[in-house]
Amino acid sequence: MTPSFNGPIQLLLQLINGHEVDVLDIPLAPVIEGFVQVLHDESQPMNVEDLSEFLLIAAILLELKSTALLPSAKGTDEDEEFIGWEERDVFLARLLELRTYAGAADAFVNLLDRASKSFPRLAGLDKGFVVTPPDLLAGVTPVLLGAAFIKGIEEKPVPRVTLNHVTVDAVTVAETVVILAQRLPSLGRISFRHLVSGISERIEIIVHFLALLELCKLGRVELGQGVTFGDLDIEWIGDDSLLEIGRVDVYEG
Repeated sequence: MTPSFNGPIQLLLQLINGHEVDVLDIPLAPVIEGFVQVLHDESQPMNVEDLSEFLLIAAILLELKSTALLPSAKGTDEDEEFIGWEERDVFLARLLELRTYAGAADAFVNLLDRASKSFPRLAGLDKGFVVTPPDLLAGVTPVLLGAAFIKGIEEKPVPRVTLNHVTVDAVTVAETVVILAQRLPSLGRISFRHLVSGISERIEIIVHFLALLELCKLGRVELGQGVTFGDLDIEWIGDDSLLEIGRVDVYEG
């Protein structure tokens, strides 16, 4: 590794600590270069622990050498640099252990707090009370089992959608507008209930109402309602001409 030492860096630190090797005789540049070469060597992967250990030892060597090179008012012994390292490790280990115990204590406090909000059921079942489960096979006979099996394996009918409930529009809004324009002038004032009294289909009643709204928009009829939810009164106020009504492009509702 260096002209005066060749071996692992941990051994170098021990030799320096034992005064067998002078830290001033060890150049740190070759040590760093060797470490960088190991990092670039993909055939020898290094884990995080080895990297951390090297950085720690390299920092210690750098501090020892800088202390030895720099002038000082009073000389320092290399042994003094390691005083407190062991105590520091023991202190950190105890600190982590105490933190673990503190976390466990907090967990127990939370459990006790949650348990204090619940109350156990003190009353039990009466003496002599016997719970008898129901007999699930009561009343089941081989005949019923056979009938259930036949029903389960028989071919199911194909579902069919009927369209009997679908109403086909027999009349459009546009046609109803023309029909009402022919009827209303001779009826005078009439209620909507009386106007559709002879109609049984709901869709035709809706079409008549939409046609009245179109005539009201054209200004041909006047709609009124005396009270809330009362009868709707209809009165024709336009002329008898259907030319303009025929030209109106009303929607088909």
